[in-house]
Amino acid sequence: MPIVDTHAHILCQRYVDLLGAHGGEYRIARDVEGRQIVMRYGARFLTLTPPMFDPRARLAAMDAAGVSMQLLSYTGPNCYWADQAIAPEVVQVMNDHVAEVCATWPDRFRGLASLPIQDVDLALREAARAVDQLGMVGVILLANVNGTPLDDARFEPLWRMLDERRLPVLLHPTLPPGAASMGLDDYGLAAAVGFMFDTTLTVSRMVFAGIFERYPNWPLIVCHAGATLPFLASRLDQCHRNIPDARTRIERAPSEYLSRLYYDTACYDAKALALAVELAGPSHVLFGTDYPHNIADVEGNISRIDALALGPAEKSLLRAGNAARIFGLESPALAGR
Repeated sequence: MPIVDTHAHILCQRYVDLLGAHGGEYRIARDVEGRQIVMRYGARFLTLTPPMFDPRARLAAMDAAGVSMQLLSYTGPNCYWADQAIAPEVVQVMNDHVAEVCATWPDRFRGLASLPIQDVDLALREAARAVDQLGMVGVILLANVNGTPLDDARFEPLWRMLDERRLPVLLHPTLPPGAASMGLDDYGLAAAVGFMFDTTLTVSRMVFAGIFERYPNWPLIVCHAGATLPFLASRLDQCHRNIPDARTRIERAPSEYLSRLYYDTACYDAKALALAVELAGPSHVLFGTDYPHNIADVEGNISRIDALALGPAEKSLLRAGNAARIFGLESPALAGR
């Protein structure tokens, strides 16, 4: 049975070199075990694992787990750190690299474009290049832009473009605003809870700001089974009913908008995954793993789908069918889905 991993990351050394030279708060270092890592303000932000740079190694891992295809995207900090002078080069390096890997193994990989939305005009041009020339099937966005929330008015042209093109988006967290004051650099809390805060806050703001009301036609895939959104959906509804500030831009309950979004399976608990399925339905949940981050759990994600109280046809939607539909995927590796 085919499996499509919609949440899988890739990097190239040229990108790491550019990040090290121009990344400001980010720098490249090695940890006590000799592994190359990305540091932010002196704390570990990202562990660089060998499969991020080696497509053949990832193909072997995919075959071992039974994964038919991966949708490749650059992980955080993506390209948002790049200033106006360097951003065009950085994003071209990133997207050209993804396109090259996809062209080399077209039956196993598709690409999600990175967009430097700190410069919206450049992001719109790069989206057109990546989709129309490089063959990308969607984009990846981080959940805030150097502290600026995605419901900021400057991003309105981006939502309009995505809506007009009906372009799928993988929404990936990064460090939320106020990370330092929350002490998220301690104990690995950035990955453990900080990223979940970022996703939850961002999507909630987008809902209450009416973005999904104005632009209903683009599939937004919320990483990590929606973070805490499936758990908090009823609380958002209660606040919408009782707090006037929550009703300034939307009339319908927040959960109505959340149920139209899509969610991946990159979580670590069957009950958490079941909440996402309950919120949005089996036709709105896609297989995703966060591979090859050091906390990814490919086999666990497969087993948690197997454990869901769903029929075989619905489980096949989660494994591959929904991704094939949303991203327009065709490949011999997906034959018989």
